[in-house]
Amino acid sequence: MSVTIRGIEFQGNLDNDMGVEFYNLSHRYGFQCPNWPYFQDVQIDRKHYMAKSGVLSQTITTTMHVTTHIDAPAHVVQGTPFIDEVPLPHFFGSGLVVSIPKKKWEQITGDDLEKACGHAIRKNDVLIINTGWHKQYEDGDYFAYCPGLVPSAADWMVEKGIKVVGHDTQANDHPLATAIGPQRNGPILPHLEAEYKEWSGGRGWEEDFPEWEPVHQKLFSNGILGIENVGGDLDAVTGKRCTFAFFPWNWDRGDGCIIRLVAMIDKGQKYRIEAGEGF
Repeated sequence: MSVTIRGIEFQGNLDNDMGVEFYNLSHRYGFQCPNWPYFQDVQIDRKHYMAKSGVLSQTITTTMHVTTHIDAPAHVVQGTPFIDEVPLPHFFGSGLVVSIPKKKWEQITGDDLEKACGHAIRKNDVLIINTGWHKQYEDGDYFAYCPGLVPSAADWMVEKGIKVVGHDTQANDHPLATAIGPQRNGPILPHLEAEYKEWSGGRGWEEDFPEWEPVHQKLFSNGILGIENVGGDLDAVTGKRCTFAFFPWNWDRGDGCIIRLVAMIDKGQKYRIEAGEGF
């Protein structure tokens, strides 16, 4: 029922008085965590530490779009809500974790989603996609070669009425529909152009990815938020319906936020959210 950590006893993630199983679906955040190719590295400094002050107090310099995080619509679509303006129900709810295995640069399509969970998806679900790439999450090829969502997948999600999508890839779009490829202020990895042409059998990346972040734009314009770089215990809950929580900071005009994405399973169905009675 308990686990001892550094001499302190806690209740366990999978064995606790609530009878609820908790699964961490987030990658670690901290010093030299894997980072998108043009972001500044995370910097963490100890302002106070035990030998100096008798307490530990740290300061951070970070982008919010690092490790497991959620994008606000305002991150990409001008004039849409910032993270503090999104109502709280959009950071909590029931949904599915689906397996859609993909290899280097492969596309995640609407047909893939329909085959994986079309029979089980519900309106206002949270949808978490496991491509297998959370196992490749390192400071290197992961960002350049991930598979990615394409517009037909966004159209499917809008049609089904999901409220949040999360995935174990680097962005809500295919990497070559971002600045990694030929879009906007890219390519930040120009050597990929020739490599993609060879990989695709002669097609240019501008031919296959003619739009800048079209999935971001379709999702965010329809109020669907996106969680990038899902990881942790993802395999343990794949193929299951779970309850999810992933609340961001109440950050005024925030464009996104690092989150602790947690999946919860109540097998005994004995734990309930309180009804709000007085005491």
